[in-house]
Amino acid sequence: MQLYTIETGLFKLDGGAMFGVVPKSIWNRTNPADQNNLCTWAMRCLLIQEGKRLVLVDTGIGEKQDQKFFDHYYLHGADTLDKSLAKHGFGRTDITDVLLTHLHFDHCGGAIARDQEGNLVAAFPNATYWSNEEHWNWATLPNEREKASFLKENILPIRESGQLRFLPTTDGTSFMEDVRIRLTGGHTAAMMLPQISYKGKTILYMADLLPSTGHLPLPYVMAYDMFPLTTLKEKRHYLTEALEGQYILYFEHDPVNECCTLQQTEKGIRVGELFKLSDLD
Repeated sequence: MQLYTIETGLFKLDGGAMFGVVPKSIWNRTNPADQNNLCTWAMRCLLIQEGKRLVLVDTGIGEKQDQKFFDHYYLHGADTLDKSLAKHGFGRTDITDVLLTHLHFDHCGGAIARDQEGNLVAAFPNATYWSNEEHWNWATLPNEREKASFLKENILPIRESGQLRFLPTTDGTSFMEDVRIRLTGGHTAAMMLPQISYKGKTILYMADLLPSTGHLPLPYVMAYDMFPLTTLKEKRHYLTEALEGQYILYFEHDPVNECCTLQQTEKGIRVGELFKLSDLD
């Protein structure tokens, strides 16, 4: 197996929304906001190469929305999905599987593209797209609070392509030999976290359960989360498991840090060592 970091660019979100009840005077130390109270976040995906399979975990925000949409999120940075794939010698047609942790636009927007005629098509024509039935139903019949994050143009064409498959909603289900799927429900229904055995280590892809190292303290729960008390419980569970198991955490949204280990401190579980995924090679 080989793992590759896939950077798809940076965007901005309101700092208060990203840190919930935590005051700006505290979170601004680790994630400084601009004059509009916006913080910069990564959209960092992961590529898993195992035998003949090439699995892309999440896809970033994509390129098909109009300028008005993108202006809300201040996309910036030189990285794109295609550039990152090419850096490792791959293109879209090489991808055999797209594993979507959940269907919020910043995680699945790149799954669908527009062809030359402007039609919405699968961005990875040879790939199987993986979700689960519980989350799919949640996303396609969204509640009013979460509706703006579930864009039909990102989601429905996946099913229309015929490339959609569902995984069981069982925590720990096997996706491939060295990849298991962990389930969480605080941020959104049935979000999937890939847990990967790699070079004698266990890597847990945190998606939106833990967007950044700045979210490690238990009360630092996003206002975007549908069930914040569930998130709190899940953070405690997974951080304890990761500490005891000496896991590596892989961050999708941290603008600076890709990975970390954990350590126990008098203030709780905190960052141990910070490093890049490529440092494990």
